[in-house]
Amino acid sequence: MKLRTKYLLFVIILHLVTLVLSYFIFRDNKIVFIASEVLILISIVIAWQLYNELILPLKTLMRGVEAIKDRDFNIKFVPTGKVEMDELINVYNQMMDQLKLERTKQQEQHFFLEKLIHTSPTGILVLDHDQKIQQLNPKASILLGVDEKEVKGKSPGEIPVSILHEINELASGESKTVTFNGVNTYKLQKSHFIDRGFPRYFVMIEELTAEILAAEKKAYGKVIRMMAHEVNNTIGPVNSILQSTLKSVDLSQEIHRSLQHALQVAVERNHNLNIFMRNFADVVRLPEPNKKKVELNHLVRDVAKLMELKAGEKKIDFRFELAENDLMIYADQQQMEQVLINIIKNAIEAIENTGSVTFRTQKKPFQLIITDTGSGIDPVNADQLFSPFFSTKKDGQGVGLTLVKEILLNHQFVFSLKTEGEKTSFIIGL
Repeated sequence: MKLRTKYLLFVIILHLVTLVLSYFIFRDNKIVFIASEVLILISIVIAWQLYNELILPLKTLMRGVEAIKDRDFNIKFVPTGKVEMDELINVYNQMMDQLKLERTKQQEQHFFLEKLIHTSPTGILVLDHDQKIQQLNPKASILLGVDEKEVKGKSPGEIPVSILHEINELASGESKTVTFNGVNTYKLQKSHFIDRGFPRYFVMIEELTAEILAAEKKAYGKVIRMMAHEVNNTIGPVNSILQSTLKSVDLSQEIHRSLQHALQVAVERNHNLNIFMRNFADVVRLPEPNKKKVELNHLVRDVAKLMELKAGEKKIDFRFELAENDLMIYADQQQMEQVLINIIKNAIEAIENTGSVTFRTQKKPFQLIITDTGSGIDPVNADQLFSPFFSTKKDGQGVGLTLVKEILLNHQFVFSLKTEGEKTSFIIGL
């Protein structure tokens, strides 16, 4: 039963009882009876006025409660001139002003945070209470190579993306640096915030590839320049001495023929050392690509034809799965030829006896894929393949894939090298 109903019921019962009692007590004295009736009427009027004065604040309060329920903080009340009522109205109006201010500040902070997340150069991944992806910003979509609609509502471990698998293993407060394909490096940081009393997690993905490659190139470039300087300064005088010795010694005598052979071997060794250092120096002195329109299928066939003789020595077949239409790319043709030569050379050397190398081009996604049936990549060496001076070959210099990496990065082409099953594929995103 509502308070106003109780009040009205009480007033009615009280006055009815008073009216009945006055009738039985004062019915013989008309003047007193009439006076008592007048007093009862005055009491009823006063009770009604009190009812209005007591119920009006309650009605006002209920209207204010409804406004708060509807989150409408613009409703305010005008003072009535009654002290108690005006105090209530003043407190209510102050509360509404404060709520409105807090909501405005909260909305501004929310919009600022959304804008910050959306434009952040760092990939941001927000998870819900069930550790499922609720939101990711555009940078995260680019880094992960996924669309927000496709991954929303899924757990990171359910999506076949290597970075997401690493994220799934992170605990709150942990950070981790991971490298994929020996080139792309990311820093992952996981943390959480409290939302309605429960922790919610978010992950920041920062791409470090450019910074690391720049620092790496600066370091090995300095080493290579120093080595080249020392080697060239040594080889020149030594070769001059060796050549002079070869000319001055009478080689017609039998005893000097072994000396001639030794001197000749030394000259050839110096020549090979000079070539060795020049290969490294080419990586450092690599010029900016002179980009022009190049037809991709034609480029692939020309380089493959150049390498056919070397492949034929090991009975390796070249197979072509090229797109029917012409595929135009903007690239430095000579540098891209060098890239393909190194990739095909590595593919041929990875095949022990017979096998095949397959060239595939496609428009969607725009890619060149070179696949061989060789021995594959040892997982232990996978992250170091593009590192300078690293080679899995007995006589390797560790230059080929470093040069490939530099050229493709200068062209802003993404690439990866991976083994799946019995096939190894070098994929270039164009």
